[in-house]
Amino acid sequence: MDNTARHSVPIGLVPFHSDGELRGMLISGRWPDTTLEWSQTLVASVRIACRPGLLRTTTVFGVIEDRPESCDEDTVGMMLSIGTVSGTDFIERGKGLGTPPALVMLHPPSLTRPSLPECSDVASGCVLLPGVPELGLDHRAGWAEAEADGTVVTLRNAIGVDPGADPDTAVLAMVLAA
Repeated sequence: MDNTARHSVPIGLVPFHSDGELRGMLISGRWPDTTLEWSQTLVASVRIACRPGLLRTTTVFGVIEDRPESCDEDTVGMMLSIGTVSGTDFIERGKGLGTPPALVMLHPPSLTRPSLPECSDVASGCVLLPGVPELGLDHRAGWAEAEADGTVVTLRNAIGVDPGADPDTAVLAMVLAA
């Protein structure tokens, strides 16, 4: 499949929950290829996090390239909750991930201070794409804020990220280091 045909296949996200709490999202169609596509996937995830009661506190998700047996054939993997930032259990649970292709942190509206005062019910998040700096492969990241109606308030991407320079990437880097 050439690059043009590949990019015509959309990337889908389907949230799943348990006891009314977001536990993860199935990724379907294809994997995001670029920093921008991962950031667009983050925006969709942040929009899901805006839904009332679905995400109660800041939560870390590890991206897994395995797919559950009982899902659609076009499922390529999932973002799985590894825990909330209010405890340290997410670091222990993150050890089982190995080196994931991406880590995502989502903040619900109750824990997000919107960058624009006229916006309300804004959720936010960060995606960290781990690199191998020793081999010249930089860490990449994206940050997003969105409202429940789908309005993207902010979207920012960066290559050559120092994970310790931002609170969200620092937390996600702790999972990688565990």
